[in-house]
Amino acid sequence: MNPVQLLPGAICEILTSVTETGVLTLADRYGLMAAAFDESLNDEDRGCVNRLLRAVIKGRVKLSAAL
Repeated sequence: MNPVQLLPGAICEILTSVTETGVLTLADRYGLMAAAFDESLNDEDRGCVNRLLRAVIKGRVKLSAAL
């Protein structure tokens, strides 16, 4: 059993939000954590998660402590 459930369409919403703002919120990070535990995540969503994480690592996306 998964301790965290990913909401349908959450990855798309996170990607859209981060693209518009350049900021990854705490709520977004919780969504990405849920995605990491979701073994049924499709390849497209998994690729989006990877792109978001690479953008954070490269400094193109800032992290916010706010929800």
